[in-house]
Amino acid sequence: MFKKILIANRGEIACRVAATARRMAIRTVAVYSDADAHANHVRACDESVYLGGSAPKDSYLRWEKIIAAARATGAEAIHPGYGFLSENEDFARACAEAGLVFIGPPAEAILAMGLKAESKRLMEQAGVPLVPGYHGADQDPALLQREADRIGYPALIKASAGGGGKGMRIVERSEDFAAALASCQREAINSFGSDAVLIEKYVQRPRHIEIQVFGDTQGNCVYLFERDCSVQRRHQKVLEEAPAPGMTEAMRRQMGEAAVNAARAVNYVGAGTVEFIVEQTGGYDAPEAMKFYFMEMNTRLQVEHPVTEAITGLDLVEWQLRVAAGEPLPLKQEQLQIHGHAIEARICAENPDNNFLPATGTLHVYRKPAQHTAFQRGRVRVDDGVREGGEISPFYDSMIAKLIVHGATRAEALARLDAALAQVHIVGVATNVQFLRGVLATESFSQAKLDTALIERERAVLFDREPLGLPLAVAAAVTQQILGEWPGTQGGPATGFARRDGWRALGTYTRPFEFEFRGEPVSAQLSYRHDGGLHLALGDTAGPLAIGRFPDGRIEVEFDGGRHTLDVYRLQSVAHVFGAQGATRITAVDRLAHAGDTQAEGGRLTAPMPGKVVSFAVQPGDKVAKGQALAVMEAMKMEHTIAAPADGTVEELLFAPGDQVTEGAELLRLAA
Repeated sequence: MFKKILIANRGEIACRVAATARRMAIRTVAVYSDADAHANHVRACDESVYLGGSAPKDSYLRWEKIIAAARATGAEAIHPGYGFLSENEDFARACAEAGLVFIGPPAEAILAMGLKAESKRLMEQAGVPLVPGYHGADQDPALLQREADRIGYPALIKASAGGGGKGMRIVERSEDFAAALASCQREAINSFGSDAVLIEKYVQRPRHIEIQVFGDTQGNCVYLFERDCSVQRRHQKVLEEAPAPGMTEAMRRQMGEAAVNAARAVNYVGAGTVEFIVEQTGGYDAPEAMKFYFMEMNTRLQVEHPVTEAITGLDLVEWQLRVAAGEPLPLKQEQLQIHGHAIEARICAENPDNNFLPATGTLHVYRKPAQHTAFQRGRVRVDDGVREGGEISPFYDSMIAKLIVHGATRAEALARLDAALAQVHIVGVATNVQFLRGVLATESFSQAKLDTALIERERAVLFDREPLGLPLAVAAAVTQQILGEWPGTQGGPATGFARRDGWRALGTYTRPFEFEFRGEPVSAQLSYRHDGGLHLALGDTAGPLAIGRFPDGRIEVEFDGGRHTLDVYRLQSVAHVFGAQGATRITAVDRLAHAGDTQAEGGRLTAPMPGKVVSFAVQPGDKVAKGQALAVMEAMKMEHTIAAPADGTVEELLFAPGDQVTEGAELLRLAA
C-alpha cells in the first residue's frame, strides 16, 4: 500500500479522500490556489504545495506543476478526485511517465470513454443498448441539422467531450437548431477544449439511472448496484438515491451486466460509472416496461458515490486505493448486497427562484445537522470542504456540501433527509436548501414518480415558496430585536425602571416597526402593556405576543395561534429566520436612512455575479424587445444570458468579450 499520496483537487472531495487516507495510515499532500490558501482541504492534509492563481487554468489544471509537487514531496500516487484533471488522459499518461501511480483508469480507457462518439461505437460493438442518434466525425453544421431532422424532435445536442450538463442543449424545432448548436459548441470549447458534438433522440419521460462499476488489474470487474439521478436542474443532478425506486431484480441484473460489459470493453481499472437513460414506456408504475440505453461512462469517482457507500457499507475511496496499489477487488459480485435506502442532496450556493443563478459571498453562518458521521448506516453524513466564515468564490463549482442520509426504507430516508435539511442554516449566500425540502415534499418525488422533468412538472409548488408566512416572519424579527435589547435574560425583561423595553408605569406604549418582506413594505405595531404583556398588530392580524430565549440562543415565539421555536440570525438589517417548517428572511427598514435614496436605476444592465463576458448579441443603436438576449456571461462553469428588461435602444457596450467583470458591474446601457 502507498505511504503517501497527493490529492490533485480541492473542496469536499479532497477532504473526503484525505479522510480515508488518514484512516489507512497514508500520508497526504494537498495542492492549493490563491483562493484556497486557507481552505479546509489544505488543513485536512499532512502537507501542502502552492500551485498558482485562483482560476483553475492557473492552478488545478496545471498538471506539470502537480506532478512536480508529487515528486518533490515523495508522493507515490496521485488521486485526481472528480472534475479538473480526473478524466484527462494526458495527465494520466504523464503520471505514469513520471513514475507515479494515477489513482484511476488507464489513459486509454479515459480516452475511449471521454469522446462520446467513440464510446458509442465501442458500446455498440459490446452489445450495450444505444439511444438512436448521430455519433459521426463529420461536424458540418448542415449535416448535423439533417441528422437531427432525420432523428426527429425534440433532439439533444451534446458535447462529445462533455459532462456535468455542460455543452448540452435540447432542441424542440428544426428552425431553432442552428442557434442551439452554436451555443452548445461555444460552451463546449470553453469547458472541454473541443466543440465536437453528437446528436441523439431526446427520450421522453426519461429517468437517469447509473451503475457503479469497479475493475482491478487482475481482470475482475463488478457492479455495485445502481443510483437514480433523475432529479436535475439545467441538466445537473440535484438529488441522488440508491437503490433506484421501482427497479426490478431482473432489470438490475441486466443493467449491471451491461455496465460491466462496457467497462470490460476498455479494460477498465478502478471506480467508474456507466450512465443510462431509461425510457418509461409503460408509465411510472410499470417498471417491467422500462427500456435502458447507454448514455456515457464517467471514468472517475462520482459526486454521488456516498449513497452507494451507504447501501453497501463500503468505502469506495479505499477500494480505489487498494486497486491502484495492485490489490484485487475486496469482494466478488455474489458477495455484494443492498442494505436499506440512501439519498444525497447537493447543497449549492444558488438562487432557485432566479433560474438557479450561482451565488458568491461569505458564509457568515454555516450550521450543520447536530449528528452526522461518515461511512455509517442509519446516520446523517455531511461531506463538505467549507467552514463558517469561509468564502464561496466565483472560480469553482457552486456546491457547498453534500448531505447524505440512510434509512431502512425509502420513506424513512426521505423523512430523515428533510429533518436534516431543516437543521442546515446558511447565511451570507443564497442556497437551494429550501428548494430541496420542497422537492422532497412533492407528490412526484415522495411517490417516486421520477423523470428528468420532475422539477419543471412541479414548478407551481417549487418556486417562489414562502414556508413561514408574513405573521411569523414579523413576529420573529420583532422578537429577535427586542430580546437583543433586554440584557442577559431568557424569559423576559428585567424588573421595573431598569428595563429598556418600552415598559411604562401607567398606560401603554406602542412602538412602530417597518419591514420589507418579499419585496413589499410591511408596517407593524408592538404595544407594551402595563401588565407586562406584549401585543403585536400587522394589518388584519393582531394578538398577544409571548416570547422567550433558550440557553442555546434559539427563541420561542407564540403568536397568531401558534408556538414556534426558531433560530434567527441578524446580518446587517436582514433577519434570517429558520424553523422546522422552513426558512425565510425579512428586512428591517430605517425610514430615515432611506429618505434620500430616490435615484432610479434607469437603463442600467448589470452583471448578476462575478464572471467573464462571453459575447454581446447587440451593438450600439440596435433596437431590442423585452426578453431579448443581449449578452452572455460565464461564471462558476456555466453560461448565463442577460436579457432586456424592457423594449429600448442600446446606447453603449461597456465591456468587450473576454473581459472579467465584478458583480453589479454595468455591462451596457439601454435607453427607453
